[in-house]
Amino acid sequence: MDYKPIVLKNYYNTTPAELIKNDMNFPTGPQMFGGIPFLIGNENTTKTTPSFIKLTPENNQITINIKEKVQTIIFAHSLLNSEYAENGTLGIEAAKYQFKNSNKTINQSIRERYEIQIPNATFYLGGPFLSWNQNPHPILPKRHSGAWSNAGHRQTEAATVNGGDLSEEKLAPTVRIDGKLVPIDSDYSLWVWKNPEPQKIIESITFIPTNLEILIGGITLGYVDEIPFTRTGKLPLIIETNDENNPKNNKDFDVEVDRGMATYTHRLPGESDKQFLKAKTFGWGQEFNKNPNPSYTEISAMTSATINLKSDEKIVDSFKWKDLQKTKTLKTAKSNIKLIDSGKNWVKVKIIDADTKKPVPCRIHFRSPEGIPYQPHGYHNQVNSNLGTKHNDVGGDCRLGQITYAYINGQCEGWLPRGKVIIDIARGFEYEPIRKIETISPGQQELQLEIKRWINMNDNGWFSGDSHVHFLSTQGAHLESQSEDLNVVNLLQLQWGSLFTNTEDFTGEPLTSKDGKTIVYVGQENRQQFLGHMILWGVKTPIMPWSTDGVNEAEMGGTMETNMSWWADQCHSQKGHVIIPHFPGPNGEPATLVSTNRVDGVEMIRQGEQTHEEYYRYLNCGYKLPLIGGTDKMSSDVPVGLYRTYTHIPKNEDFTYDSWCKNVALGRTFLSGGPIINLTVENSMIGDELKMSSPGTIEIEAWTESIFPVFSLDIIKNGQVVDSIQNKNGTRKLSIKTKIAIDENSWIAARCGGPTFYDSTAHYDGWERGIFAHTSPVYIACKSDKWSMFNEKTIKYMLTLVDGSLTYINNKASVHTHNKITHHHGEADHNAFLQRPFIEAKTNLLKRLKTKT
Repeated sequence: MDYKPIVLKNYYNTTPAELIKNDMNFPTGPQMFGGIPFLIGNENTTKTTPSFIKLTPENNQITINIKEKVQTIIFAHSLLNSEYAENGTLGIEAAKYQFKNSNKTINQSIRERYEIQIPNATFYLGGPFLSWNQNPHPILPKRHSGAWSNAGHRQTEAATVNGGDLSEEKLAPTVRIDGKLVPIDSDYSLWVWKNPEPQKIIESITFIPTNLEILIGGITLGYVDEIPFTRTGKLPLIIETNDENNPKNNKDFDVEVDRGMATYTHRLPGESDKQFLKAKTFGWGQEFNKNPNPSYTEISAMTSATINLKSDEKIVDSFKWKDLQKTKTLKTAKSNIKLIDSGKNWVKVKIIDADTKKPVPCRIHFRSPEGIPYQPHGYHNQVNSNLGTKHNDVGGDCRLGQITYAYINGQCEGWLPRGKVIIDIARGFEYEPIRKIETISPGQQELQLEIKRWINMNDNGWFSGDSHVHFLSTQGAHLESQSEDLNVVNLLQLQWGSLFTNTEDFTGEPLTSKDGKTIVYVGQENRQQFLGHMILWGVKTPIMPWSTDGVNEAEMGGTMETNMSWWADQCHSQKGHVIIPHFPGPNGEPATLVSTNRVDGVEMIRQGEQTHEEYYRYLNCGYKLPLIGGTDKMSSDVPVGLYRTYTHIPKNEDFTYDSWCKNVALGRTFLSGGPIINLTVENSMIGDELKMSSPGTIEIEAWTESIFPVFSLDIIKNGQVVDSIQNKNGTRKLSIKTKIAIDENSWIAARCGGPTFYDSTAHYDGWERGIFAHTSPVYIACKSDKWSMFNEKTIKYMLTLVDGSLTYINNKASVHTHNKITHHHGEADHNAFLQRPFIEAKTNLLKRLKTKT
């Protein structure tokens, strides 16, 4: 036995009914405070059953016989009145507790806010100096459930019993004792007396009233050489169970500590540290372990604590904390447990550019050889405990599969484990990522590492940007873009039903870093749930409404107030640029936008055969469509710029937001999900129009180089592969120099990717997007002054989309009653307003179909 409550029923002089203040909470019966048992009153206490010892200055002293050898004595007591409340005095003696052993008497002064405190004083006083209020150990909120009102507070991942809003969920206000749920929330102060001579018997305790009223509920004797409620600093614990004890449905384990606390469990990598160090994705994540074996938790506990490992609410295994502290490993028939206690140092880390020798923003991850993360202070080891939330807590961290990275400005600090630590660093696609082992020696508090650029695309006139980012702040977008070596972030305002995001970030102008190398521009993504979405770059004033026609984009019950073409016209009137995001879906109005020349580029946010075939379809019909790369980032499991647009800006133009957008619209782009790619056709660059006076042969050169393995490089002519080179094992570089015959107007593009282009190796982002790159075309005008192409099937396809959109507007779209609404456009005939661009598109397409041009 390590702790035993004293039976005090012969000494009680006060009943619960006699307590005047009804707002005080003094539970009776068997209690468990911080894992320590108490008996207050008896198991069947009523309001009229004597259950407390009440001391007042008018009382006589009370002596309780003990006659036991003990290490500690723990009191559950409370003040009933306060000197501070009356005259502001703190530290006044409320009573004396007198401890008597075989040869001496020890007097202990019990002072307000030291050994004891009045209930409800924490708010204005703070906690007591030498005792604990209520439950001494923090409580871990339920991981996958709870009150909606606590969704934000839940991100703290900690609460006291009645701390914050989590108390209403009754996270752990009771414990089970002999089959009964017993409350642990109370207004008692818990004070521990440490016996200076534990080898001698404590004969008695005498309570001597002095200045204030005291309520004593329970006394517990401690036989363990520890200070109750005082925990060790948290230490990581690795858990591995036998297969039959795995949680069902791949749920994570739960760990309970009766006298301490444990964090959530988190899965460790499914591969060894040696495999991790040999992988080909340095700096870019690791496959998430779908098996909760092995996992880790962090535990802070009293020496006498018991730890329960639970799976699906059932105890799988149980062990003593003191045993694990002694042996570091425990093997049972059900599990293997390992305590990691090598020590740790608070280390300041600096990452410098190998060429400039200056700190450089980057994305960084630290872990022990076992896979336990040690992220810099201010960042998360796990992002929202892997709960899969969509847009909470997106800033500062990035999760790629198993790994959480921190975006830093080149410097960070925090705990690192002593001994070997694995460091994983990346900075976009133009720096060599690093994955290496460093050794942290005892006392070491500084660490410096270098990261080196392998290519400088800015020096070659190419500037990268993400077309499509949500939820970040403008300053956060700057740090994350700098850490990913990205020049431009298009941070987009958005409406999600009744949620509007980034409203206050809009300025109508570029926000440029001091060095001029990164630009954040807050634009818009306007959306209609059937006709499509539209990105508006460079708008000077908001173009409203942001969304229209109800869910899933606009508000419940919303009506169709505009079409995408009107948004495009308004954007162009402000000298902005119009991009079709995640081309082509939703696939209603894009055909109308393309056929009426309202589009400045189309964006791909993932690789897929249908997406590319749709793009090639429009090119084959004579529509110049610059190719744009963007992420549609809405969560921390997508890095800014994972898919990015590289835009070439001529030497005679400065890098500005306007020049970047203008050259995007001119088609001087390639989309990259990792590889750098280049294409020239008879010395004409991407986006150029090459004129040929007659049919002939043209020379094409293409190359790709990448920090990721590339397996194929293809030359595409009019949607078909006309030349290709492969490396079945993957390589860093591939190149093609070839000649092909041209006898009609054509377009040429280059692309690179996986073993087969549409079976590409994948990133570890939440979308598992392919690693590939694709250029915009070089356009070839053969026997004509101007490039053009015609495809009858595509024209008919587009006509169907136009007619279908008109059908939707006339039959399905929600609209207000005529003559009861004044719309934003001010026109009397709202239906005519909605139909106008589609009629224009239909006229254009029918004309092309008739003339075959």
